[in-house]
Amino acid sequence: MSLVEINGLVKRFGSFTALKNIELKMDKGEIYGFIGPNGAGKSTTIRVLLGMLKPTAGKVTVFGKDAWKDAVDIHKRIAYVPGEANLWPNLTGGEVIDLFLSMRGNGNTARRDELIQRFDLDPTKKCRTYSKGNRQKIALIAAFASDADLYVLDEPTSGLDPLMERIFQELVLEVKAQGKSVLLSSHILSEVEKLCDRVAIIREGEIIEKGTLDELRHLTRSKLTVETRDPLTSLNEWTGVHEVQQTGVHAEFQVDTEDLDQVIRRISPHGILKLESAPPTLEDLFMRHYERTGGEVSKGGAGR
Repeated sequence: MSLVEINGLVKRFGSFTALKNIELKMDKGEIYGFIGPNGAGKSTTIRVLLGMLKPTAGKVTVFGKDAWKDAVDIHKRIAYVPGEANLWPNLTGGEVIDLFLSMRGNGNTARRDELIQRFDLDPTKKCRTYSKGNRQKIALIAAFASDADLYVLDEPTSGLDPLMERIFQELVLEVKAQGKSVLLSSHILSEVEKLCDRVAIIREGEIIEKGTLDELRHLTRSKLTVETRDPLTSLNEWTGVHEVQQTGVHAEFQVDTEDLDQVIRRISPHGILKLESAPPTLEDLFMRHYERTGGEVSKGGAGR
């Protein structure tokens, strides 16, 4: 049985259908990436998963239990970090962390102290004085200091600087090494690519692509940088070739994966002096899919 199973999930708010027949399975011990632009339905899916919203149709189970009916039992084994941590303004950061851990009943104080150091947090300040990044650190410390089986992280690095993002990535890999599972919703595609075993892309309430990164890369293009003895002619007209930048015998372009073999065969007679191939990235896949479907995505990547 999968750790998380979402079958035929539909969620409506009045006449608006936010989620349309979502299907998703997540196994124990894996890091599962969940990406999509603003309003795509990521946070709504996560709230259903956490038992905060009741599904209109479909079935959602976590640890084999019903996400809505058994939410209390499920939450004993889950650590959740939202993208916007709302904290009690008159409590200190340390007091909030301790409160969260005491509510869970399975916190590790030594681990808490270690994480406070790693995240370079001053726990003596009142929460109302913290920046967004420091509020996010408190939520992350409380989550990773608890003994959870599943970490549900919804835009968890929002407001963190690059150094703290790296600490976060280390922690995700550490809990995975302990056999824990992580559902990571993120707009930082490089982060998802670095951490996740499998990925689902959601758009307008529907899952449009899912699989391992290797599986998804079959759907996108490789980038070739080529230097030949003789210039490549009519490169723009070759099947499967896109976004050509060419100066004399130097050329950079993208090639559809299924056409890569025949493109290289066509290059060979021109005398290859240099050929570099870069694998397609998750961002390439994401942007290409949105170009194809007419969607709009900000340059920074996917949103919430």
